[in-house]
Amino acid sequence: MRLLVTNMLISGVQPLTLLDYPDKVAAIIFTPGCNMRCRFCHNKEFVLPEEIQKMRPSFISEKTILNFLNSRRGKLDGLVISGGEPTIQPDLKQFITKVRDMNFLVKLDTNGNLPDVLKDLVHEKLVDYVAMDVKTTLDRYKDLVGNMAHPENIKESIDFLKKGSVAYEFRTTMIDGEHTEDVVREMATLLREADTLYLQTFRPEVTLDPLFESKKPLSQETLHSYRTIFKEFGIKNIAIRQ
Repeated sequence: MRLLVTNMLISGVQPLTLLDYPDKVAAIIFTPGCNMRCRFCHNKEFVLPEEIQKMRPSFISEKTILNFLNSRRGKLDGLVISGGEPTIQPDLKQFITKVRDMNFLVKLDTNGNLPDVLKDLVHEKLVDYVAMDVKTTLDRYKDLVGNMAHPENIKESIDFLKKGSVAYEFRTTMIDGEHTEDVVREMATLLREADTLYLQTFRPEVTLDPLFESKKPLSQETLHSYRTIFKEFGIKNIAIRQ
C-alpha cells in the first residue's frame, strides 16, 4: 500500500449491503457535509453543520475503516462511498487510492455538483461505478435543493457520465407535486439515451423542509407511466425502486 497521510471524515458505516452496488457485495461509508440543501432530504445529520458538529465524537477513523476492509478481503467486492456529498471531502482521492490498493472496487454516490472532482476520479480510474442523483429539471434545481446548487455543473456531470467512461446510473426521488408529467418530459430530454435510470419512491418522513413531510409518494400507476415517458427518450434501463 502506498503511504498517503490523509484524514478522511467518515460519519457512518454499513458493514454489508447487497443492494447499493449492483451485482456486488459491498460495505458503505457515509461522509459528513453536503453542498446542497435538498428540501426532501431525510438525513439532516449528514448535511447541516450544527448537526454534524453533534456527531463529531462518533466519527469513525480512516484507519478503522481500512482495518475493517482488510479483515473483509475475499468477502466483500467493494466499497460504496456515500454521504452527505463525498466529493466535498478534500482527502477523498487519497482515501480511495488506499482502498483501491487493497483491490476493492469503489462505487461513488454523488449529486454531480462538482464535475471536476468526478472527472478526475474517473480519469484516474479510481472509481468503478458512479450513482448520480438527478433531482429535477435544471431550471427547478435551486428551488428544490437550494442556492448552493449549480445547474450548469449538474448538466456537465450528466453529459460526462453519458459518454460512458465509467459504469453509472442516474436516480431520481419522485415526489408528488414536484415531478409532474411536464417536469418528467424535460428531465427525459436532459437524460436522453442514458444507460440506467432508477425512479425512487419518496418516503414522507422527517425532512429538511418540514413542508415535505406532508408530501405523498407517487402512485405505482404514475411511476410506471413516467417510466414509459423516459423510455421514449432512449434511456436503456429504467427501474422503480421502492
